[in-house]
Amino acid sequence: MNSDGDPEANYFFLQVLLQSMPNLATNMVMIIIVLVLLIFTAIVAGSEVAFFSLSAKDVNYLKSKNEGSNRTIIQLLEKPKKLLATLLIAHSFLSIGIIITTGLILEPLLDVLKNSMPSYGTLIYRFIQIVLVTFLLVLFGEVLPKVYATQNNLRMSLFCAPIINALNKFFAPFSNFLVRSSALIEKNINTKPSEISDEDMENAIQLTVGHSASEEEMNLIKGTLNFRDIAVKQIMRPRMDVHGIEFNSTFTQMQAAVLECGYSRIPVYEGTLDTVKGVIHTKDLLAYINSTNEDWHKLVRSAFFVHESKLIEDLLFEFKKRRIHLAVVVDEFGGTSGIVTLEDIMEEIIGDIRDEFDEDESDIKKINDHTYICDGKTLINDMCKVIDEQVEFFDEARGESDTLGGLWMELSGKFPVIGETATYKQYSFMVQELEKNRVKKIKVMIEPSA
Repeated sequence: MNSDGDPEANYFFLQVLLQSMPNLATNMVMIIIVLVLLIFTAIVAGSEVAFFSLSAKDVNYLKSKNEGSNRTIIQLLEKPKKLLATLLIAHSFLSIGIIITTGLILEPLLDVLKNSMPSYGTLIYRFIQIVLVTFLLVLFGEVLPKVYATQNNLRMSLFCAPIINALNKFFAPFSNFLVRSSALIEKNINTKPSEISDEDMENAIQLTVGHSASEEEMNLIKGTLNFRDIAVKQIMRPRMDVHGIEFNSTFTQMQAAVLECGYSRIPVYEGTLDTVKGVIHTKDLLAYINSTNEDWHKLVRSAFFVHESKLIEDLLFEFKKRRIHLAVVVDEFGGTSGIVTLEDIMEEIIGDIRDEFDEDESDIKKINDHTYICDGKTLINDMCKVIDEQVEFFDEARGESDTLGGLWMELSGKFPVIGETATYKQYSFMVQELEKNRVKKIKVMIEPSA
């Protein structure tokens, strides 16, 4: 015994050593059993993360191989509830085994503590056992394997597949019973799924991918999320901006109108836009490019009419089904409100699409963080995206209007006059330029305090 040490402490550890000496071989076997159980616990815990984090690309890769562990993984994933039940049952059995085995190893410590501290020996023993077992299970049975499985899910799945498949067969009676029981409970409870608001969904997206996705990717995800709630009226080109061709025009007049418009699909009307006869495609005119007198009416295709309240999600399906790119929008009285194209729908998801024929000048010019100069025909929804405001913000004030010019008319209740301002909450709208009685330019000002 070292004279420099604490005699009582040295005596205590000597007692523990002497108590363990007769069962040294047994304790070594117990320690080996604990290590084996920890290894299997790590495999089960890592498998849970690895299997259920495989992407569609990983699954397709495994299906292409379709042999050995690859096939085993696909078979296990075909019954995910049974697989999860097997992993949970195996993890529970292994954890219980580790607790019991460590208790047997630490029994000599319990006897010594009882003799040394009769009042608190058992309590201290339990505390030591809980801390030790928790440390082993959490670090080696949870944290380390799950961290590795997160970073190497495919490799971990391939390595663990044979072991998990064996456990799946061994615990089949227990896992099948657990799956049937949970299904019965779910059926009896018959809970109604709660509706998730768009705001909650946006917050969830921000928490999950906000740290790794770029601003463009986040806008794309949010655009897809809001896609189902947008009506045709909110994105259509209003009637006053629609270029059409009079049905009674001559071939030469029609050619001039097509060249002036510069669009690939143009509505054909008779009298007014309320009587749309069809749509002409400029590509159909290529065969008659050198002609001067042809009956061009045979080239007019049937028009597709939609109501302005139709959701663009349904309209996109119709475009895909009919293989068309343009629809004429009508109001409740059957009059033409405007037109909507496939490009208009796609811009709601991926943002503004500009080609070589688009003008460089934007409809919205940013002067500073609180001031914008906009065209009167700018859609209110487009302005909301620029100022980072909810698209429903102006619903109480906009009435039937979809453009900033119409919003000014709704707010003021009179014909526009240059220099006059209409206000809604923290936003002010000043008429900058007129074209007859139509607002051509409007200044949008935001109160800095807001």
